[in-house]
Amino acid sequence: MPKVLIPTKLDKAAAQLLKDNNYEVVQDAATPLAELCQAHSDAQVLIVRSEAVTAEIIDMLPKLALVVRAGAGFNTIDIKYARKRNVDVMNTPGANSNGVAEEVIALILAGFRKVVPADISTRKGDWEKSKFMGRELTNKTVGILGLGHIGQLLVKRLAGFEVKVLGFDPVMSEAMAEKIGVELCSVEKIFAESDIISLHIPENNETRGMVNSKLLGMMKDGAMLVNCARAGIINEDDLRAAKAEKNLIFCNDVYPKDAAGEKSVADIADVMLPHLGANTFEANYTAAIRSAEQTIAYFEHGITSAVVNKALPDGLDAKYQQLAYVLTSLGKSYLQNNKVVRVETSFYGELAAFAKWMTPPIAAALAGDSAADFASGDAKAVFEENGIELVNREVDNDKKYGQSMTIDLIGADGDQIAKVSVRGTITENTVIISRVNDYEHIYLDPNGQHLFVEYQDTPGVLAKITTILGNADINIVNIRAPQDLKNGTSLTVVTANKAISDDIVAEVKKATNASKAFAYNYTQQL
Repeated sequence: MPKVLIPTKLDKAAAQLLKDNNYEVVQDAATPLAELCQAHSDAQVLIVRSEAVTAEIIDMLPKLALVVRAGAGFNTIDIKYARKRNVDVMNTPGANSNGVAEEVIALILAGFRKVVPADISTRKGDWEKSKFMGRELTNKTVGILGLGHIGQLLVKRLAGFEVKVLGFDPVMSEAMAEKIGVELCSVEKIFAESDIISLHIPENNETRGMVNSKLLGMMKDGAMLVNCARAGIINEDDLRAAKAEKNLIFCNDVYPKDAAGEKSVADIADVMLPHLGANTFEANYTAAIRSAEQTIAYFEHGITSAVVNKALPDGLDAKYQQLAYVLTSLGKSYLQNNKVVRVETSFYGELAAFAKWMTPPIAAALAGDSAADFASGDAKAVFEENGIELVNREVDNDKKYGQSMTIDLIGADGDQIAKVSVRGTITENTVIISRVNDYEHIYLDPNGQHLFVEYQDTPGVLAKITTILGNADINIVNIRAPQDLKNGTSLTVVTANKAISDDIVAEVKKATNASKAFAYNYTQQL
């Protein structure tokens, strides 16, 4: 049986379960990881928590086949290098979720009832009841950004406080939100109407710094912001200014680095903890058991459903996963405020055999995650948890579409239903968008900054668009303007030399009386 190295204070239940199944196990949290790897270079499995598994660590273990992250986040593991070394990386999603959800409740109550400063004061011998007048959680409005494992558990834990819950999640359906007792709404509404806002979204190019002066300026005086997600989501300087102006309460458990030292938010955090969300005996035990169970299932039954950096199957070019991501993300942008409730796919030619490998990039695009590996073991669960139906249609290859795919998104905004259909292929090793709805022969390389404008086909519209862009000092790199003759509409797609702001999009939409106008920015990930 494989040798397993556990260089962390993981519950010993993992080691025991593995030993019971005849695995050789070395668990040592005291020795530095590099030294441990040198001493046990024959290890085939590495089970870690927040330890950094770098390329150097991987190279120290020439027989390494599997790295298991006992928890959800795997940003401390070099998954790309692991893939190059043919090392699979797993996580144990959901194992820590309840611990984080309960921590949010603890932070809210501590912040509202001023538990920390009151404790310090009372221990000194003071009696300052009037100084520590607090607030109650009951009957408040709580806004939750991100309704995955943690967000949904937080909704359950809040139920006893009789709160109103507002939620934002790019992939959750109205039906699922209603089922769990959440009113889906915009991020702006959450910040404007909530007494408490809790963040549970990933940090990526779309979310980094998103909690800025604009959103913070919408918050109620005295409202609370809780961050147990990722530090980079919040613009600290903007929060510092908003806190001073609005007397906000800020509770925090995440930092740029999990390490000792001064913390930049120390002056604005009312309660701050050393990333304790998953630091419970129960979460540690659950993560330990799952990491052991997944290791056993991997070696003895070949189960790889939790692998987050799966290699591509033979015969599939990675660019087709990139294509699936692009088509879905463009479709999502086209639908704008509509929540996606159904995804229909068509894979032509030899791509039909690889349909299941397209699910992760589609899920990543819906969730706004631009990670390049497109290999999340939870991709299918994303659809199920959020009530999104995924349908892969049978295709007619007599249409001779070659190696191409069509992805349709059906969205809902209240009682209104919207649909978009996007087709693409790979040409000369380049991802190409060939059709959007009935606008044929677009042949657009999605890389770069783009402006999409749909309008009634009348003379002079193109001139208005180019004039507005020129006045904004935006150069046009390329332009497409296919027509839908049946409906009398046109779709202009402008590729620009720099990002197009929301203000410019709004100006173009107004000037052209467009039915749709939006910016689409994409940088090749693979």
